[in-house]
Amino acid sequence: MPLVDIVFELVDARVPYSSQNPEIALAAGDKPRLLIMTKTDLADQGRLREWLTYFKQHGQPVLALDARKQNIAKVVTAKSKKLLHGRMLADQAKGLKKRPIRAMCVGVPNVGKSTFLNHLVKKNVAATGNRPGVTTGQQWLRSSADLELLDTPGVLWHKFASQKQGQMLALSGAIKDSLYPKDDVALFALRYLRAHQPALLQKRYRLNDADLAETVGNPDLLLIITKQMGFRDDYDRGSERLIFDLRKGKLGPITMEVPADLNEDGINE
Repeated sequence: MPLVDIVFELVDARVPYSSQNPEIALAAGDKPRLLIMTKTDLADQGRLREWLTYFKQHGQPVLALDARKQNIAKVVTAKSKKLLHGRMLADQAKGLKKRPIRAMCVGVPNVGKSTFLNHLVKKNVAATGNRPGVTTGQQWLRSSADLELLDTPGVLWHKFASQKQGQMLALSGAIKDSLYPKDDVALFALRYLRAHQPALLQKRYRLNDADLAETVGNPDLLLIITKQMGFRDDYDRGSERLIFDLRKGKLGPITMEVPADLNEDGINE
């Protein structure tokens, strides 16, 4: 941390609160921390705007980035210079030689750090993959004459604030798929989708109104969806496919939490 000027914390735009590691803010201390929302193309755009407003109202510098765009390096560098303007003026007044901004890039596993860094340096220097644990060590990367980046492995903290947070992280891909019961996470996804976006569920899996009736429990609905997928009664395979479909955006753009979900202690209820 003493080697860097600013911390880039990447969070998943589909779970922008649950994917924040609370230990990062503590480790950063008085270093400026820029929250960068990734995977915005998979997120609900209305809810994305709600989160941007929420973070700004709470004094948290934030950017929402679409990895498909080509101007990421320019946007991130400009925002970093703005946040470090006072320090840069102080260095200039001391007669110190101008040097690149040094940024540490951190976040939970599978949040898109390597993809983000590859866009910034305009080459594939960081290994990518749609699974946690691809980055295993630290490395310095140069984006431009104005910005140097320290890539770090994705890390989770030792205790989540709630079971719901853990389920959201599992659903987003931050937790290794071998470490949790897939049917539990699939049922969590079904509860959310039935309550908030049943039309997406109905369209993707060709469900009728009777399938989504209140009398049909979530385990029974998961079995119906499993059969619609052609997996017969292979409940585990159906659970896995549902998780991957949601994770890859095949149901449509989804953001699974909103600022209104937070209680006074900042816990996602």
